[in-house]
Amino acid sequence: MRRRQFLASAVSVAGAMTLTRTAAQAAPQSPDAHAIPHLLDGFVALPGEKGAQVDVDEAANPWRVKYHADAELFCGSCFKTFVLAQFLREVEAGNLDELEQLTLDDSVRSLVSPVFENLTGTTQARSALEAMIAHSDNTATDMAMRRVTPQMVREFIAGAGLTKVRIPDSTRSFFSYLIGAPKGDDLGWKAVKAAADSEKPDTSKYRSALNDVDTMAAPASQFVDYYKRALAGEFFKKPETLTEFKRIQAMADAIALVVPVNTAAYMKGGSIDWNGFHCLALAGQMIVRDVPVTVAFLHNWTDKDGDAKAITGAFKDAVADALGKVHKRLTEARA
Repeated sequence: MRRRQFLASAVSVAGAMTLTRTAAQAAPQSPDAHAIPHLLDGFVALPGEKGAQVDVDEAANPWRVKYHADAELFCGSCFKTFVLAQFLREVEAGNLDELEQLTLDDSVRSLVSPVFENLTGTTQARSALEAMIAHSDNTATDMAMRRVTPQMVREFIAGAGLTKVRIPDSTRSFFSYLIGAPKGDDLGWKAVKAAADSEKPDTSKYRSALNDVDTMAAPASQFVDYYKRALAGEFFKKPETLTEFKRIQAMADAIALVVPVNTAAYMKGGSIDWNGFHCLALAGQMIVRDVPVTVAFLHNWTDKDGDAKAITGAFKDAVADALGKVHKRLTEARA
């Protein structure tokens, strides 16, 4: 997953995470009888806070492995899948149109936008949705969220029973809160950009990325539940809407880093580096020989846990190893 550099000059502070965690930090993995033994060992060995779930829905012997799957952890851009789903639901209902032009200017511009950050004008909603998922472009995300509205996305999340999923009003309002703005305030592009570019930022007002007010958080278990239902078409009325959801989810850049080659996958990654706090996350589904393998891996850690670059590599390797083992089991079983 591409590393985020938001306010990289900020100093590390203690207490980066404020939410209550699952108490038993040494809890073992919980495999079913048919599960691959020690599937999550590499992931569990990572330092910091972790939550994961892998559901392999073989017709005869479905099985699951999980580790602290109900822990509420920072998920970064993984939340953008909910924006995509609700936007397409509104298109399906005739309230929105993927071909409509969305405004792209400083009123919606946000940090970490590799596609749209330096552009001004309008673009099709479809292009914004694709940039949001394929490149995790935050400006594209805020364009889509402004059009569909955060309220509608939250209503979708609540209606799906995803009680522990929390999303911001926009990525820029989230960044504004992190650098000290009151709850709900958007400081605007110039102020947020100035804070990001500051060589001597005032960190006394900085807040934790994982907090109880404005954050991006969810447990692994609810990501798995959501993706299984979404990719089965439960949230859409028309087959073509599901097809479009899958098409865009299949564009996520994280897929190529961890999913075995030539394997269909629909996923979204997330990450942040903020004031000594780090997150890497991945959630979604891969299809192996027609078997859905639905997963979520959430990893939160701080500078005190070790070198961020080394931990990032270890996360990627651990997730790729787990997915590779599942892929091998399923392909060999039908060879």
